[in-house]
Amino acid sequence: MTHLQDQQPAYTAPGEAGPDAPVAPATGSDDSEALCEQVTRAHAERATLRIVGGDTKAFYGRRVDTTQSLSTTGHHGIVHYDPVELVATARAGTRLRDLERALADNGQRLAFEPPYFGDDATVGGMVAAGLSGPRRPWVGAVRDFVLGVRVITFEGKLLRFGGEVMKNVAGYDLSRLMVGAQGTLGVLTEVSFKVLPLPQASACLRLELPLPDALDRLAAWGREPLPITGAAHDGEALHIRLEGGEGSVSATRQRLGGELDEPLFWSQLRELRLPFFDGAFANAADRTLWRLSLPALARTPALDGDWLIDWGGAQRWLQSPTGSGAEGHHDIAIREAAIAAGGHATRITPVDDENSPFTPLPPVLAKYHRQLKQRLDPQGIFNPGRLYADW
Repeated sequence: MTHLQDQQPAYTAPGEAGPDAPVAPATGSDDSEALCEQVTRAHAERATLRIVGGDTKAFYGRRVDTTQSLSTTGHHGIVHYDPVELVATARAGTRLRDLERALADNGQRLAFEPPYFGDDATVGGMVAAGLSGPRRPWVGAVRDFVLGVRVITFEGKLLRFGGEVMKNVAGYDLSRLMVGAQGTLGVLTEVSFKVLPLPQASACLRLELPLPDALDRLAAWGREPLPITGAAHDGEALHIRLEGGEGSVSATRQRLGGELDEPLFWSQLRELRLPFFDGAFANAADRTLWRLSLPALARTPALDGDWLIDWGGAQRWLQSPTGSGAEGHHDIAIREAAIAAGGHATRITPVDDENSPFTPLPPVLAKYHRQLKQRLDPQGIFNPGRLYADW
């Protein structure tokens, strides 16, 4: 069993350089006026902007159809952090590793376990991508922890939405709409988060089980209050992570059995650095990487390729052979299989400029998305083409 408070946490993706000193609260650089001026100028000139931070997640989505960039990296620093109230506010250009180091120094963390995909990952990019790590089914997603944001609108105005407390709001909850919007609705300049304490103890287990048996056990364990915060099957064994009180972790470890596993497995899974993901970001001619979001108890679709199961079955990674047919037809077959299983599929391996890696939205939902985009960015200034070719 590992006592997390006695461990120096990792702030970077495996294989990346180590962290610098953390940014202290109320320090850093605030160039929000310059960012507002750049957006105002783009609005007046009917120009478009590619919003970029650390650029570590550029692979996720389509290539932005513009040559003019707006960088948030100069707008950095932890604005406010109250460990007692479990609230932290950071500017969008703040490096994620610096924010997480400041939290860890106070025995706290971003519980949704955001991936970095590179040492320069920023707070703004984390929110824009909306990606969560292996802990998501048990603690929540990025969206669940965002309390408020500051956003530059298409007219160059800096507005605040939400705050530093959880509350219901009327109309658009823009602070959560920005999560996963890939920068298509406005320029994030500041984000307030709810943070959580580090658990007292943890243990990582490996159980030699075939996938069907592993899914059956996970379904049974899911009906009990066990301190599971990670469940993945790599094709050979079931990996389980336990986090919580010392007594609960110890008792559950004894009950589930298996062998002790390396904690490194979970950071490598979060960063897509396990051997399974080799070549994931290359535009390989013979294989493509897909992420399928499915009901946890759904049958694995009958698709050719190698599978890795995460989130207790709710997230399934597929390394699929492209096949001899047209690539577009191959992609359609995978999307249709995911939809038939009750979910959707996202292609992680880069796509060409004509296609989107995301499953097309149903007509009614697409209508509302387009109306929202028209309302918040009527001139199409922000990240044109990032999600779909026409917006």
